[in-house]
Amino acid sequence: MKTKILFVEDDSALQESLGQVLEGEGFEVIKAFDGEEGIKLALEQQPNLILLDLILPIINGFDVLKKLKASEETKSIPVIVLTNLESAEDIQKALYGGATTYLLKASYELEDVLAKVKKALEKADAN
Repeated sequence: MKTKILFVEDDSALQESLGQVLEGEGFEVIKAFDGEEGIKLALEQQPNLILLDLILPIINGFDVLKKLKASEETKSIPVIVLTNLESAEDIQKALYGGATTYLLKASYELEDVLAKVKKALEKADAN
């Protein structure tokens, strides 16, 4: 069975390029373009990992994270935040909110993101 990754991102170009990299590694990628759809798909699909942007339409990523971590069904799913928000306050808020890792889009190549995804999945499997 393929490892499922839910990618909640409103930038379709990034979603497409990173989605292709992840699919090329054998992952099943489920895509959501706004926070509301992200929560719905997380509950329905029970992904192994969630890649989450913070600046999203309808429901922002901080609120998505809060809802995912408050739900029995999704609280144990690792969440990697992938965003352009780089203030210490935003980083702290996301990590205290339950994010596994916080990545700045501008600082990472697609391969780096892939490495972080694999590491987070290994860690989750070990628990």
